[in-house]
Amino acid sequence: MALFLGVAASSQLARADQVQVTSGVSYELIGRWDADKLNQILKTDTPKFFGVTVTYTPARNAVRLYRVTYASVIPEMGNKPTIATGLLAIPDTSDTSFPMFSYQHGTVYGKEQVPSFPDQSPETQLALAQFAGQGYVVIGADYFGMGQSKEPEGYMVKGSHQQATYDMVMASRAVLDQMKLTAPKLFIGGWSQGGFVTMAFLEKLESAGVPVAAAATASAPADVFVALSGFLDFPRKNDADWVPTLFILSSFAFENYYGVPGLARSLLNDAYYDVSRKAYEKQPFDAAQIPTDLRKLVRTEYFDPQFFAASAYGRLVLEKANAYRWIIRSPVRNYYGEADEAISTGLGQIVMTYQRAIGSGNTKIEAISTGQTSHRGTYATAIPQWKTWFDSLK
Repeated sequence: MALFLGVAASSQLARADQVQVTSGVSYELIGRWDADKLNQILKTDTPKFFGVTVTYTPARNAVRLYRVTYASVIPEMGNKPTIATGLLAIPDTSDTSFPMFSYQHGTVYGKEQVPSFPDQSPETQLALAQFAGQGYVVIGADYFGMGQSKEPEGYMVKGSHQQATYDMVMASRAVLDQMKLTAPKLFIGGWSQGGFVTMAFLEKLESAGVPVAAAATASAPADVFVALSGFLDFPRKNDADWVPTLFILSSFAFENYYGVPGLARSLLNDAYYDVSRKAYEKQPFDAAQIPTDLRKLVRTEYFDPQFFAASAYGRLVLEKANAYRWIIRSPVRNYYGEADEAISTGLGQIVMTYQRAIGSGNTKIEAISTGQTSHRGTYATAIPQWKTWFDSLK
């Protein structure tokens, strides 16, 4: 974990309501959810938001919620020091040792629709209700540019996602240590964008020698080039009307983090550049002004596969935004939905397909269908299956 802090960054950590752990880590209590609230999430709120009815294991304990503020660095910017935030949820029980589950959140449009603002994050609420309410410590990084971070959003910027999540684990363990609690066994999981982040995070953890008991994803775009090329070159009838947002967020994020001035403007048609920039920068904007038709938003030449692959944007996506091309040692299950409007069946299976194509095959990875589920429905259906699997490995 990066502990170097500049003067300005250090001052951001020193708020009166925070408990200091180290020079680079502090935390504050942001709430306590009792078992009744957690079970309401499982029985009422989740089916309403995710559009499917699933049987979950009822919560049996309350949970204390903390926002952790921690020092990190941005790899793509020469390890520039930064400050990030995340959620630490601790079961309110007499236990002193817990399994830890790190949840990586999906694509959101609001800066505070992230784990450390759980009231604004239905997906985090589900993870809390299913895992923290059943005795797991649950953590979740907000990613750079989200939560209380002062950076631009690092959407699908792999190195920064890896750094934010890795340092969040180290910061959370430091907080737990101060509280005289332990969480030695680590499980990780994520949905949508968070599925990509989970796989990238796993690569980082394995390279650092940090044991991972198991990793699970739902609707994971483990190869972003495959995802974007599909929308451009082989669109499906059920492609989501919010797909254009993925091009907006990634092009501006890559421009900022990889230092390529004008990258977003080279991709987006002039008529939609300004509103797209406002959307990325979390400024007020009229969402109705962003077209749902990708051909209106993206310049015509990008629908030529060769042009896209050779473009500055396409090369960055191809080279930087994949999270499965190493020999995976931890057990992994990638859940995918067969009616997912964002992730094709082939993309949902790509990690397993790639790993099993290596020689006699790496069988650590399994792709599992959740049936005819939508993008949201895939996560809501998969998470109790994650829980059952993780419980068997505790």
